Amino acid sequence: MLIKVLKGKIHRARVTETKIDYPGSVAIDEEMMRKAGLLPYEEVLLANVSNGARVETYVVPAPAGSRSVVVLGAAAHFFSPGDIVIVMNFGYFTSEEIKTHKPRILLCDEQNNFSLQS
Repeated sequence: MLIKVLKGKIHRARVTETKIDYPGSVAIDEEMMRKAGLLPYEEVLLANVSNGARVETYVVPAPAGSRSVVVLGAAAHFFSPGDIVIVMNFGYFTSEEIKTHKPRILLCDEQNNFSLQS
């Protein structure tokens, strides 16, 4: 049996911009994506700590080093610049794999500078 568990998370990032007139997704600094183990077009759960909204979408890379978190498309109705968000992705693991699995977790400050948590 496969079990769905947290694979990676970007914790307490700040939304830098929203764009409603876009087909959809969330653009995240490519460096942040890489450190969190997120792949382009991978499904993510985007939780808005500031207002409680939660949406599923997919991630696209923003320029590395930009510290951008841009909510695009319909999801932008639930997010505003400055909102604190958690970006989570999940994977399916066997019971054996879960025993040694450690999610990749980035903790962000107010400017989206981050540290990799262990």
